[in-house]
Amino acid sequence: MPVQLPFTAFLNHYFAGVANAVLALFHVHVKYPQAPIDNIFAMEIAVALVLLLFFAAVRMTLSVEKPTAVQHVAEMLHGLVSDQAESIIGHGYERFVPYVTVVFIFILLCNVIGLIPGFITPTGKPWVPLGLAALTFLYYQYQGIRANGFGYIKQFLGPIWWIAPLMLPIEIISHLARVLSLTVRLYANMFASDMVILVFFSLIPILGSVPFLALHLGVSIIQAVVFMLLTLIYLSQAVSHEH
Repeated sequence: MPVQLPFTAFLNHYFAGVANAVLALFHVHVKYPQAPIDNIFAMEIAVALVLLLFFAAVRMTLSVEKPTAVQHVAEMLHGLVSDQAESIIGHGYERFVPYVTVVFIFILLCNVIGLIPGFITPTGKPWVPLGLAALTFLYYQYQGIRANGFGYIKQFLGPIWWIAPLMLPIEIISHLARVLSLTVRLYANMFASDMVILVFFSLIPILGSVPFLALHLGVSIIQAVVFMLLTLIYLSQAVSHEH
């Protein structure tokens, strides 16, 4: 039986049957049917629930005359993403802001949730950043096709027609490498930050590890911002009409 965090044990206690039923639809059978939800997925569920509660609170308390603290936070996050999207993408940036904002907040919360006792950092495992990177890859490719139609293929063929056979495989590999780049950058930084905290917690008292907790928080914010900026850059290149 794997070691379960308190929140993971709670989910498995009440939702193990549902999780097993869903997995059975895909012909997946877990080793421990009484604990089909692992710690990493439980942390992602926790972050998703926090996001849902946050957006629900913003919607219910939305006010022009008396904005609440939650609304101020939402406006700050929206303004941060919108300003970056406008400067990188330019005209028509508005339709990309919701996706980029959600991804940014989700990654940020996944990065910092490990600072809470009884939780771990989901982005410290490679498959979580990989899933986010793959989703972003599909999203910007879809937006590129939506903006340019069949002409989107020109981005993969280069500026001169007779070098297109050479450019096509190079560009395909380049785009696939973006998935690897997004994955490794986020995973490696968060994994290293977790290891630093773990080592110093085992060597010195809790108060002595406070600077490294602050460092983890800084790394968490920076990596979320970097992922957001790279997503916007890839979107700007995909939807550009100047290929």
